[in-house]
Amino acid sequence: MAFLKIEHLEKSFGTTRVVKDFDLEIEKGEFISLLGPSGCGKTTVLRMVAGFETPSTGAIIIDGKDVVALRPSQRNIGMVFQAYALFPNLTVGENVAFGLKIKGIGKDEREARVQEMLAMIGLPDLSSRYPFQLSGGQQQRVALARALAVQPQVLLLDEPLSALDAKIRVSLRTQIREIQRELGITTLFVTHDQEEALSISDRIVVMNGGVAEQVGAPFEIYNRPSTRFVAQFVGTLNLIEADVIEPASGTVRIGTTEISLGRPLYPGRVTLACRPEAVSLGAAEGRSLVLHAEIGEVHFLGAVIRVQARTGRTSLSLDTFNRPDTPPPAAGDRVQVSISPADLLVLEA
Repeated sequence: MAFLKIEHLEKSFGTTRVVKDFDLEIEKGEFISLLGPSGCGKTTVLRMVAGFETPSTGAIIIDGKDVVALRPSQRNIGMVFQAYALFPNLTVGENVAFGLKIKGIGKDEREARVQEMLAMIGLPDLSSRYPFQLSGGQQQRVALARALAVQPQVLLLDEPLSALDAKIRVSLRTQIREIQRELGITTLFVTHDQEEALSISDRIVVMNGGVAEQVGAPFEIYNRPSTRFVAQFVGTLNLIEADVIEPASGTVRIGTTEISLGRPLYPGRVTLACRPEAVSLGAAEGRSLVLHAEIGEVHFLGAVIRVQARTGRTSLSLDTFNRPDTPPPAAGDRVQVSISPADLLVLEA
């Protein structure tokens, strides 16, 4: 049985439904990310699990108990906010100990737990400092320690890394994942950052308009999107318009090139999609769809070079590895690009 179970959860503000018939089952120790654009309902779901919002309908079951009627302090949940929410008049140690003090934990046990938490987040010597004396990354680690100090059943993270710079974000998300695995704590993480969700989640819930469009492992979400929205929202996507020539065999025409997709299609026009890494510069073994193109923009990203190539009315992004002995193509170069039919998703018929 799932450790955290959300059933038919809905939330309306006035006449606006922001969460619609949301269902999710999370196993004990799983790390689940709610991913989606601003306004999709992901933070509202998190706040309902925390008890800060009351569902219009539905159930939230933690370890077999429906907690909808319970106050936040009765749910044994730890929460880390986007804006840290540390008490500025308390030291680091006092911030971490705050929840323990509220629970009536004795002083000796509190101090031992604080030291344990500060060691876990890599700040063992900063107990006497105040939040204003810490960097943003340090403050967020203290907020994480405070949430974990009370040994919650569920950890909730509301875009905790969005206010940090890129390098610190990568470092801290890795640390959060390591700590979560070490403690085996069930975690629900809200983010609009695809890379964050793909890199640290056991499963991802992609939300759109208050609905869970797809739930799956990062590999499935990225490589096998089940809706057009998921395909376009997660990662970079190339869209290719094609005419269906033989519906039974899935033969389509792209420009003047015909190719079989090997699966039945509806007659008419379809939109095909593929990721940049599925497009090769030049002919490549196993990639039988070959198109003539002209190089447009070339973006040097370090280890990877992102190339824009135009073929007819279609613009394709493709990724090629940086090789110091091989300069990238230049804008205006005439080239061939190749794609495997197996890498083409049919988004609409």
